[in-house]
Amino acid sequence: MAPESNVASGVRERMRVVDAGDQAFTIVLGERIAPEVVATVTALDRQIAALHQTGTLPGLIETVPTFCSLTVIYDPLQASRRQLLAEIARLPPADTHVASSASRRWRLPVCYEGDCGPDLEATAAALGMSVQALIAQHQQSEYCVYMLGFLPGFPFMGDVPSALQLPRRSEPRLRVPPGSVAIAGALTAIYPSESPGGWHLLGQCAVPLFDPERPKPSLLQAGDRVCFAAVDAAEHTRLQQAAKARALDPAAFLDAEVAS
Repeated sequence: MAPESNVASGVRERMRVVDAGDQAFTIVLGERIAPEVVATVTALDRQIAALHQTGTLPGLIETVPTFCSLTVIYDPLQASRRQLLAEIARLPPADTHVASSASRRWRLPVCYEGDCGPDLEATAAALGMSVQALIAQHQQSEYCVYMLGFLPGFPFMGDVPSALQLPRRSEPRLRVPPGSVAIAGALTAIYPSESPGGWHLLGQCAVPLFDPERPKPSLLQAGDRVCFAAVDAAEHTRLQQAAKARALDPAAFLDAEVAS
């Protein structure tokens, strides 16, 4: 896909647009995975959402943020690509610091015990550390949700401490249980549903990450921050049962001091 000329500099310096079919275009805002790039993507995404709420962007269907870009999907029968880009180009530069500070912070429970972490021992051995040290380092970090993808609600989060970084498994599993907390390279993630997967499984989170019956089905959003808190097997079972009975309120795991 050949890039277009830069959009008006009022929005972002070095912002470029590439084709994504006849109903979408992608605004590229960076070339690497980094917190400052995702902050820029998140800020523009929020600006476009606010503009859409005013009725200024007819035809806009949705936006899809990624590590370094934002894809805009629209109905070409209601608006042209040129019209949408013209409106977006008029947006002033966003304060990425304000956008970042307004992001939600989650403290999600993870059980690292028993069958919940089938790769814990092998991963610790490969890293040359104890299982306890691996668990401690994994939950000491605060992770940024860079993007959602692969599965509905699947969060790609970083950055994993360098001491914990390993390539993906040489043989992916055919079935990874829902709720599995995993690492691969510089990223960590939670599988929202059962699927194949090649990441190293360290634990289980009982909080449902995707629920089509919620107003916003995906619990996490790009730009959110996530911390992990270890829970024992008994507490994990209690949380699982509450989630199954639809009696588990995800808002209980939001940090009230920074929640937007």
